[in-house]
Amino acid sequence: MDIVLIKPNNQKKVFQALSEDFSGIEPPLWLILMAAYLRESGATVSVIDAEAENLSVEETIERAVTLKPVLVSVVVSGTNPSASTINMPGAGLFLQEIKKVAQDIPTVLCGLHPSALPEQTMKEEAADFVVEGEGFTTHLELVAALKSKKDIGDEFCIKGLWYRKDRRIFSNPRAENIDDLGILPMPAWDLLPMDKYRAHNWHCFSHIKERQPYAVIYTSLGCPFHCDFCCINSIFGKPGIRYRPPQQVVEEVEYLVKHYGMRNIKILDELFVSKWSHVEAICDGIIAKGLGEKLNFWAYGRIDSVKEHMLKKMKQAGINWLAYGIEAGSKKVRDGVTKGRFTQDDIKRVIAMTHDAGIEVVSNFIFGLPDDDMETMQETLDLAKELNCAYANLYCAMAYPGSKLYADAVQQGTPLPKSWSAYSQFSKDCLPLATKYLSGPQVLKFRDEAFDNYFTDPRYLARIEERFGLEAVNNIKKMCMVKLVRNNYPKD
Repeated sequence: MDIVLIKPNNQKKVFQALSEDFSGIEPPLWLILMAAYLRESGATVSVIDAEAENLSVEETIERAVTLKPVLVSVVVSGTNPSASTINMPGAGLFLQEIKKVAQDIPTVLCGLHPSALPEQTMKEEAADFVVEGEGFTTHLELVAALKSKKDIGDEFCIKGLWYRKDRRIFSNPRAENIDDLGILPMPAWDLLPMDKYRAHNWHCFSHIKERQPYAVIYTSLGCPFHCDFCCINSIFGKPGIRYRPPQQVVEEVEYLVKHYGMRNIKILDELFVSKWSHVEAICDGIIAKGLGEKLNFWAYGRIDSVKEHMLKKMKQAGINWLAYGIEAGSKKVRDGVTKGRFTQDDIKRVIAMTHDAGIEVVSNFIFGLPDDDMETMQETLDLAKELNCAYANLYCAMAYPGSKLYADAVQQGTPLPKSWSAYSQFSKDCLPLATKYLSGPQVLKFRDEAFDNYFTDPRYLARIEERFGLEAVNNIKKMCMVKLVRNNYPKD
């Protein structure tokens, strides 16, 4: 085997007891996109999703070593700001342990977090190499170099690669991104245990017992915006967006439906509802194939990019959920993180017209942005409850590596979490960023109380019962019974 791509198992540490039933188990799209590219280029590839298969570190290592690979690549990536850093503990443990039993197998670490902090990652982790950037050509060239019997301690002039030589760390310039996404093959779905994945509970409120099968697709990579709390562009090197040919997207959707009976699909683009000609072409293709009524998509939009004329066609194509990043109830707080291009009236208008089109809304809010105090956080909770969307993601502000918040915190000497697991929203050691007025523990406690307040509100539960029925209501009530263990609440 030329290369084994591994997603480490970190689910229980990241989500605690929520991992048992309520959280989604998402296919690792970046792994199978990389696998497809490498396979098409002539490499032999295997994928191990230790999270989906709930493999221990020992089981994951045994499976990888048995394949006798030229290279083991641990991928801690996603196209979501929080999808990488929180998985570093699982990745780090795997890399430590595999060196104890198979020191001669070269290892590489790649993804969003390593791209944001490549030198620090080389210093902290047991990987022989780190990839900065998307990694497609870097992986291919590294496998070729290793197959030519190049030693780990040799010089590697490969773009995007960090490595050690004589105990010193060296780096090469970033590799160029793949501008034409049309040259990338369809992700290698055949390499995954497709029966293991499940959608988030809210995504399936209308069919809560049918959360499987589940898939994620991409129609674009990157984001043109510069929100201070976001780190997504670290892996791409700069803001920007590239679009996948709509025909390829439609072909992949049809493939998933035909081969896996797919119904629940996440479009994981950071900003799907943006370029209408792109969205419309995808929707038209899905509708033309008669797939719209069979599908249950969710996707991300922006309050300032969604227009009323778009919504009807998206609904016809099976887009039943849109997630909007509202972030804060105070425009001043939104302005402080460059997310202030819309007003309260805009928020209410767009959500109302989305509901009118028959599309449910996931409203995303962040407590603890730099200008937040108790009053502004209460404004955020009040706005969330006023909008009364079918689901609300209530996050704490985290200074994710690669974001401006992280850079500012480092520059200003603001305390940051001492472990990567503390960047997880749901972990025991979760520690949000302090604001100008509040400590991280204060923000965390407010967020957890706000979660209970929102999801036990009689007005909210009445809306869920009216829209989805009692099964969905009971699922929410069971979710609220799962209490997170926290180590970092305020002492007083």
